[in-house]
Amino acid sequence: MLKCRIVWRKLAPLARASSTLCRQNVRRSVLHNGRIPARVPVAHLATGPAGGGRENQLYVLLVGATFLGGAVYAYRTVRGDQQRYQERIEEIASRPHKSAKEETTDVHTDTTATAALETEAVPELEPESGVAPSPEEPSSPVPDAETAASSETTEPPQESAGLESTPPSLPSHVPYLLIGGGTASFAAARSIRARDPGARVLIVTEEPDLPYMRPPLSKELWFSDDAAVTDTLRFKQWNGKERSIYFQPSSFYIPPEELGNAENGGVAVLTGKKVVHMDVRGNKVKLDDDVEVSYDKCLIATGGVPRNLQVIDRAEDEVKKRTTLFRKIEDFRSLDKVSRTIKSITVIGGGFLGSELACALGRRSQDSGLEVIQMFPEKGNMGKVLPEYLSNWTTEKVKTEGVKVISEALVKSVSCKDDQLEIKLKDGRLVKTDHIVAAVGLEPNVDLAKSAGLEVDVDFGGYRVNAELQARSNIWVAGDAACFYDIRLGRRRVEHHDHAVVSGRLAGENMTGANKPYWHQSMFWSDLGPDVGYEAIGIVDSSLPTVGVFAKATAKDTPKAATEESGTGIRSESETEDVASSTAAAASPIPAPAITQKDDYGKGVIFYLRDKVVVGIILWNVFNRMPIARKIIKDGEEHADLNEVAKLFNIHED
Repeated sequence: MLKCRIVWRKLAPLARASSTLCRQNVRRSVLHNGRIPARVPVAHLATGPAGGGRENQLYVLLVGATFLGGAVYAYRTVRGDQQRYQERIEEIASRPHKSAKEETTDVHTDTTATAALETEAVPELEPESGVAPSPEEPSSPVPDAETAASSETTEPPQESAGLESTPPSLPSHVPYLLIGGGTASFAAARSIRARDPGARVLIVTEEPDLPYMRPPLSKELWFSDDAAVTDTLRFKQWNGKERSIYFQPSSFYIPPEELGNAENGGVAVLTGKKVVHMDVRGNKVKLDDDVEVSYDKCLIATGGVPRNLQVIDRAEDEVKKRTTLFRKIEDFRSLDKVSRTIKSITVIGGGFLGSELACALGRRSQDSGLEVIQMFPEKGNMGKVLPEYLSNWTTEKVKTEGVKVISEALVKSVSCKDDQLEIKLKDGRLVKTDHIVAAVGLEPNVDLAKSAGLEVDVDFGGYRVNAELQARSNIWVAGDAACFYDIRLGRRRVEHHDHAVVSGRLAGENMTGANKPYWHQSMFWSDLGPDVGYEAIGIVDSSLPTVGVFAKATAKDTPKAATEESGTGIRSESETEDVASSTAAAASPIPAPAITQKDDYGKGVIFYLRDKVVVGIILWNVFNRMPIARKIIKDGEEHADLNEVAKLFNIHED
């Protein structure tokens, strides 16, 4: 068009001059022949031999040449644009596509087809509850052609240069991305595959291991008589049956390089990789080796990291080297090795993990002569959970396992002297030991909150999500890292195996469009060896009013007997929602006498009350009754006589 404009500017003066001459000739003809009609000169102008005919022919020739040149130029321009467009489309089509839809998209040359090509890969958002996508932040933007051309992972000229940093086996796009390789991620993957059998799921985990269950690390593995248990990670349950710590063998998963081409989908695990940045607008994440992976739906199940004492963090390096923060398989292997080579070990913490490890090490010390010490700031073992009378009883039980218990112990400093650790308490007491196990809680892993723009709860910690476990469009959170809204008990954050299973399963369902709220009351359990165990549900806080009903225990009222009946070492695996929803709990209209406690707490039920309503229940050496407890909390009713409610658990039957 620019060339046409230049040509026209050169020819316009000549054309205007020709037009002037023509008009003058017309007027001259009219004056000399008045009988000729007015329109005759017009015809005479185009064809007649009158004056000015040569100029008219030149005018027509110039105008025709101009239009002809413009038409030729327009034709060549459109032709060239079509050829360049076709070459560009063929270049894009030759690259690995991000989805099956893009692989089957027909390429057209008109502008309508171009728009369809750019928008077809955008996944349709599922209906969501409580979280709406912002118009300023599209949930699934697709890079345009220019952005795709600059991508290091897709541009052919840079493909060979990127081989060193971009493993060819890693897909650049996955429909379902699960960050974290723990229980919640595995439960979500299984749930996704159940609802979408052809789904392709990628689990990214920092650990070098496939998804595994954590409870046996502080329980059954310590009681194994297999010398190679740290290698096999197989253990005997209390009922004598053997199983692996891993949820599934390696044959269950498919290699990451086969995930994109798997005809029936599958689950792949990328081990030893950490997600360091999350681009919510671009629906993609960056790994610690700068590799980017895009997704349609994403689950954050990063769990938590063990909390340490500040006095140990500030201590010298030798103190840190002799301190174990127990969480992973490698921590179990390391502590197992250390406990076989030293003379004294101290567990700091009186909660679930600290008490379980103290009992496990104490049982081992009976044969090896290892000194096991457990210290905590509370008056008794499990003092933040159990009522005082039961905490005192538990403390005595732990002592019988060969553990030296130091209560009301506040650590002031830790130092290394004469090849031993010296723990100074604030009351002046001094404890010497060879190794420390810090079991003082868990910090939820929220490293991705800043880059992803996700909200962290200031009271409970963890990513703040709604009742559907959704943090933002296409992003869900499950497990220890989720601070969720419990429709019965309010906002909470739970750090137990059953919660990871249930929340992961629900998140997986919602990622496939279920949109279900989290109403399930997860349970947790702890075993102080094979003879004493308890299961709990709801809010179990020793600061709340409690009512306990106890009975004499029998030989079948032990964790060992419970696993024999259920057939599984993970007791929560035997629970079903159908049983929970079909069990009714009724209260007696006649108040009973006040409940009195007994010195021998063989088995029983402890109710935790808030505003006269049961909000938590502990089943002490009572097993396979959790659906009843779940129903009681779900109903949220006041009970005039908790003795009658306790009868629902059949604790008085032999």
